[in-house]
Amino acid sequence: MTQAGERHASWLELFFDLVVVVAVAQLAHRLAHPTWENVALFVVLYYAVWSVWTTLTLYSNVQAERTRTRGMLIGMFCIAVMAAAAPDVAHVLADTGDTHDGWFIAAYIVARVAASRTLQRSGTILTAWPAAQLGAGLVPWVASIAVEGPWRYGLWGLGAVLDMIFSLLQSRRPERLVSEMREQARRRQEREEHRARLARVPRLFEEFKVAVLDPAHLGERLGLFVIIVLGEAVMQVVMASSGHSWDMGLGLAAAAGFGLIVSLWWLTLQYGVSAVPGAAERGLPAYVALPAHFAMTAGITATAAGLGAVTAAPAEHPHGGVGWVLGVGLAVYFAASAVLGVATGAERRWIWGWALPSVLAPVAVAALSGLVAGWAVVALLLAVCLWRVVYRPRGGGGSAVQPA
Repeated sequence: MTQAGERHASWLELFFDLVVVVAVAQLAHRLAHPTWENVALFVVLYYAVWSVWTTLTLYSNVQAERTRTRGMLIGMFCIAVMAAAAPDVAHVLADTGDTHDGWFIAAYIVARVAASRTLQRSGTILTAWPAAQLGAGLVPWVASIAVEGPWRYGLWGLGAVLDMIFSLLQSRRPERLVSEMREQARRRQEREEHRARLARVPRLFEEFKVAVLDPAHLGERLGLFVIIVLGEAVMQVVMASSGHSWDMGLGLAAAAGFGLIVSLWWLTLQYGVSAVPGAAERGLPAYVALPAHFAMTAGITATAAGLGAVTAAPAEHPHGGVGWVLGVGLAVYFAASAVLGVATGAERRWIWGWALPSVLAPVAVAALSGLVAGWAVVALLLAVCLWRVVYRPRGGGGSAVQPA
């Protein structure tokens, strides 16, 4: 039963999430044949999609029923363009001799600028995650239009780092951020008055207010994103099982892969998207929860790509870095969860007995992946996940809680 007045994701938000399903699938395919360059580019491209989704999710969170459909649909279309371009970023097309880098850059910039202006027009200042409104890391993306090759992708990575650093620093000093934005608004108004065009410019910050996030709604939205990336893992296993003879190896790989996915889902059901016992009750500030959410969902997406590659050839040793993508992806998920556990004051026995081993064990499995069959690698990773599932806090049975 839900409490009266409890808010849930709207139909518009759920429709918006559909394009993220496609984007995650496209990005996961980049890890089918992993190299260092592919993995690094995957992280940057994933951040671009995630940041647009996060910006519009925060916007709809603070605006609720006042959310503008047009702004959400613009963001949805831009993510669709980014998803379509993602497989050919840094890949030269045979027919044109060009890449789809330009399309990806343009869609990302348009999405971030449009989302930022939508937030500004709402008359609110989002101090919880300032990058959503101010686009601190957008300048390197704009500059990347003029360069090519590795420097371009390095600028994209720089933009992602600037976004994170800016939000982490500014969100801890909301009063200073509000003061700076007031001063910027005042100077802008003076310029417009001087140009005699004040009537055409909305009075954005004459009566602005600091945005207050709805934690229950945000937790649900972050949890739905986790479900999306888990759905990609299911799809990878199912699609890889098609077109092959169903032998014992495939059955073991598929069963272990499905068990691993269920275990990750169960942790989200039990403890919230942080997968930390009690974190939902204590709550997490956005500047802590959002970077962790990025790392955890990126880790699940990498794990999904590895599951697909292993299921396609379950009796063979994972080759070409697939074992590392599979194991390290899961390790990243659990590492982010462990950091959140430390930040929220989780039990020491959980941190040392469950959280830390679940970070180290997948890396060890990845190191051994070239020596054992693919299905055995997935089975060992399933054992790691089950170790997290069987944990029970002292004095309680670990009942399900709202996502943190």
